[in-house]
Parts: sequence; C-alpha cells; structure tokens
Amino acid sequence: MGRATPALIVLTLVTLAPAVLAQAPSPAKPASASQGPQPANPVSMAEAQPPAAATPAPPPQEAYTYRPDGRRDPFVNLLGTGTDAKLSSRKGEGAAGLTVVEISVRGIMQSRGGFVAMIQGPDNKTYIVHQGDKLLDGTIKSITPQGLVVAQEVNDPLSLIKQREVRKLLRSLEDAKE
Repeated sequence: MGRATPALIVLTLVTLAPAVLAQAPSPAKPASASQGPQPANPVSMAEAQPPAAATPAPPPQEAYTYRPDGRRDPFVNLLGTGTDAKLSSRKGEGAAGLTVVEISVRGIMQSRGGFVAMIQGPDNKTYIVHQGDKLLDGTIKSITPQGLVVAQEVNDPLSLIKQREVRKLLRSLEDAKE
C-alpha cells in the first residue's frame, strides 16, 4: 500500500501536467534568445541596442470618422431631439385631437339621421360629433339620448383587451350621480 501511493501521485501529475501548462501563460522570450546563442560579453549587447529615449515616438493616430454607407448612425437618438413639435405631437384638429378622458358631453340633439352630440374639450371649445367620428384614442360607437358610447383603443401592451367601451353621459346626469 505504501508503494501504491507514490505511483498514484506520479500518475496524477503526468495526467494533469498538460492541463496545468495549457492554463499558465507562456513567459515572454527575448528576441535575442530566439535568434541564436547570447554573446558572452554583456557590455557589447548594451552597446548594440540604442537607448530607449532615442527611439522615435509612433505617429499620432487619426480620429475615427463614421462612414454611413447607407446605414443609420448608431449614436443618433432614435426618439429624436424633441425640437420638432409637429412630429412629436399626434394631436389633430378639432374633435379628432381630443382623447376620451378629455371630453365631456354637453348636449345631445336629434337630427334627421339620428342623434348628434355636443362635446367640450379641455380648452372649453365645443365640437359637434356624429356616430363613427374618430377621436384621438377611439371612435364614437353610438349616441343615445343619455350620452355617447366610445370604443376606446387600449395602449397597454400587457393587456389582452385592445378595445373597451366607455360611456360618456350628459354633464347633468353625471352631476346627479355625485
């Protein structure tokens, strides 16, 4: 049993030696050692090499410039700078620029073809809308004598429901509920 332990150690070293040597960085060899035998006189080697301060400095590197070649610049903000007001704002003119939350129903009128609603925006302007008219985030589905029903588009990416019905009642009916 005493002889098996040294043999086991030798066998382990022989098997692990290539793996250990592969992980260790190889030492840097001087250029003169790979060219041949070294001279016996170390003074002659120092005379043969010029001093390090006398070596010329490498030329300065040029600044990098991006050449797009038909591609977009990867360092430009994709959302824009925010200076162009027309591109950043989705709001349209009239009732098409109002969201469902911003409007309040001021009146319902009966016309030849059905009902017409008067809605008021946050700017205190009144607009006349018909069934099928578009708002910023929805469409007027129907107009009843009590108010209007709007099919609102839901902008929540986690929601399974992409549209919901919102009932906007006449202002006098909303005040009576409170």
